[in-house]
Amino acid sequence: MTEQPVKIAVLGLGYVGLPLARLFSSVYATIGFDLDEARVKAINSGLDITGEVESSALLQAIADGFICTTNMEDLRSCNTYIVAVPTPVDCNNTPDLSPLLSASRTIGEVISRGDTVIYESTVYPGVTEDECVPVIESISGLKLNVDFFAGYSPERINPGDREHPIESITKVVSGSCPEAADKVERLYNSVLKNGVCRVSSIRAAEASKIMENTQRDVNIAFMNEQAKIFNAMGIDTQEVIRAASTKWNFLRFAPGLVGGHCISVDPYYLIQKAQVYGIYPRIMSAARRLNDGMGEYVGQQVVKLMNKKGILIKDARILILGFTFKENCPDIRNTKVIDIYATLREYTSGIVIHDPCADATDAGRKYGIEITGSLPQGQFDAIILAVAHEAYADVNIKSLRAPLSIVYDVKSFLPSEEVDGRL
Repeated sequence: MTEQPVKIAVLGLGYVGLPLARLFSSVYATIGFDLDEARVKAINSGLDITGEVESSALLQAIADGFICTTNMEDLRSCNTYIVAVPTPVDCNNTPDLSPLLSASRTIGEVISRGDTVIYESTVYPGVTEDECVPVIESISGLKLNVDFFAGYSPERINPGDREHPIESITKVVSGSCPEAADKVERLYNSVLKNGVCRVSSIRAAEASKIMENTQRDVNIAFMNEQAKIFNAMGIDTQEVIRAASTKWNFLRFAPGLVGGHCISVDPYYLIQKAQVYGIYPRIMSAARRLNDGMGEYVGQQVVKLMNKKGILIKDARILILGFTFKENCPDIRNTKVIDIYATLREYTSGIVIHDPCADATDAGRKYGIEITGSLPQGQFDAIILAVAHEAYADVNIKSLRAPLSIVYDVKSFLPSEEVDGRL
């Protein structure tokens, strides 16, 4: 592998790609590539709508030479390509590799001999070498480990997490051959404070990412199941968790909604692939079903509490606080709050959704609903705290309650004396 000055192209400038591109641009000549013209225009003006890269840091990167483009031809001068595009599932929870294969086709058009392609998108073991690399080979006419090289370093960005910025994350790295793995390891070590964990193969690196997210999914599903049981028994789940946490080896997970683009999606990639090998992953599948049903469960619990209190659910006025998939983050992808809304919408059209972080236009386009960034006036028959945004710490819940009303706290965020029910 001929050494030459590194010039990086990052394909996909979302929650993962843009922070990564900004980091690499502090050391190497870097080009960011995205098909979304509006997104590229915003970035070039110093605006990251995901909130992951501060405007000052982005503008400094641009001043230092970081380029963001929608023009594929701008990538030809690069010799290291990093793919950070989404890997979603379709309506049947079947993995959708189309963004990944599209990015591979783009690379196939511009790659040269001696170049390296590194994938960061979350996939099941085998996708990089069995699905993506053949696309590059077919279009470019080049051969893996002869004319170009491949690596895999699974993304570990946690949207909205300011305690674990990308430069402080330990990254898993791998390569299509020892020489490629050496190069990938050197590249990431040059920008990461805590270094890397090198594994023996690309498949092992792919599997590590799936395991990370599936473990959380299964553990949260267990807590959700416990919450359902204890709620039925009239036992406060949060009190039980506090008590159990006094045991030194208790793993403190919390019940809740599992949405977003990682934990609620990635397990499906491994579930599908496992069945190809004749293994039906029962625990993972059960966890997915349970977690996917929690939005509907919360909606049903609200209806039950309203009935018990004598509040007429038909045409009731209901306020849902929070719509994003997690707190203090604008990301609404695969939010399970929509399931709460859909359950209650069967009884009333008087539902108001408030979220100070979410983009109302984006929510309308993706889900066909209206949300507001301004706290509504008047009183409500039911209030649901669905997302624990910091902004809600200052909201006067009592002032929003009708004389006869209920408050349901999905996140155990509000003082216990103010709520009528919670997970």
